[in-house]
Amino acid sequence: MLRFIVVLSVCILTGVSVPASAETCPGNPDALGTSRVLTINPGAFSLLGTMQYEQTLPLKDHEVVLTFDDGPLPPYTDIILETLASQCVKATYFLVGQMAHAYPSVVRRIYNEGHTIGTHSQHHPHFERLSMRRVEREVDGGINSVTAALGDAKALSPFFRIPYLGRTNAIERFLERKQLVTWSADVDTNDWWRGSSPRAIVKRTMRQLNAKGRGIILMHDIHRATAMALPILLKELKANGYNVVHVMPAGERPQSIPELMALPVSDEKAPPADLTNAPSGDHAVTARQTHRIKKRRVSGPHPAHWWFQADQVTTTKRPFWVFSVY
Repeated sequence: MLRFIVVLSVCILTGVSVPASAETCPGNPDALGTSRVLTINPGAFSLLGTMQYEQTLPLKDHEVVLTFDDGPLPPYTDIILETLASQCVKATYFLVGQMAHAYPSVVRRIYNEGHTIGTHSQHHPHFERLSMRRVEREVDGGINSVTAALGDAKALSPFFRIPYLGRTNAIERFLERKQLVTWSADVDTNDWWRGSSPRAIVKRTMRQLNAKGRGIILMHDIHRATAMALPILLKELKANGYNVVHVMPAGERPQSIPELMALPVSDEKAPPADLTNAPSGDHAVTARQTHRIKKRRVSGPHPAHWWFQADQVTTTKRPFWVFSVY
């Protein structure tokens, strides 16, 4: 036991991996599973993801890291969690503060099921359009809200993804001073595109992934189509020989946190929990707006504009809108 602790401490300091358990997935011997845990020291990693940066996670060939933005949002977050659990796959979540405040029980479920939780601002604004003072408030507000939902500051990882991937040098320097690891991505599922079918999401994800051979995959747990696409994607990953890596920060973490009871949802307007045969986009409308992804590149054209979609979500008493791209 002492030898294991010493070895683990060395791994934490250097940012290397610890093999995951070799046990089969309970009830699913053919599950994709999680191949290993990659523990990183925030001091050794600052900017991650080749969509915008030169550096990404030290992944081997045919290794992927699954990430989800913008949640939590029932029932889609819950369905995605069930899918991940059925395959014994661990992921990294970048939660929006106001969503964590609205659904703290789901935040705690994400953590207690073994996933890593980072933050994604308080209100998901375009950072590059804000003053640095407002950017700081958004970052701190998101961290405070997610921490409050978790109930334990040690449960929150120092991982951050900028809304809309709207980077600037000043924003990145601020995040680095806060000792946050800024995550972009290597593979974009574009699961927020209006009218995207689950199979279309999987097809373009696998096309990008096969071209790169490894990487951080960007998804959103607030969309119906994503919840429907995930089982197909996990099956394709296994069929094509990919392994899932779970990323965790160095340092102590609570093994679990007390669960909260979820508030009841009205039967009258609640979104359907069973998405097996549901078409994509039943609750989707569009609020189209251009957005430019800012990318650090040595040469080459500036990236093109991207559109974004808003899903209408029904809560217990009134609908609200969740806007997202990344």
